[in-house]
Amino acid sequence: MSRNTPNQQQLITERDAAKLLSISERTLRNWRTRGGGPRFVRVSARCIRYRLLDIETWATDRTRRSTSDLGISPIEL
Repeated sequence: MSRNTPNQQQLITERDAAKLLSISERTLRNWRTRGGGPRFVRVSARCIRYRLLDIETWATDRTRRSTSDLGISPIEL
C-alpha cells in the first residue's frame, strides 16, 4: 500500500472530482445523497470537497476483471 502523500490529501472541488472521474457533477451529487460515491469532506453547509486519496480508493475498490466479477472473494460467498 502506498504512503499518503500531501498530494493525496489535497482537497479538490466537486467540479474537479467529477472531471477526474469523467462523470457529471449531478451524478456525483446523486451519489453523495444516496450513498455509493467516494467519501467527501463537508467543509461547511454549502462547501463540499473530495480528497484525491478517497477518489483513488473508491475507484480501486470498483475495479473488476469482467462483467461477471462481483468484486468479492470466494471466501465471502
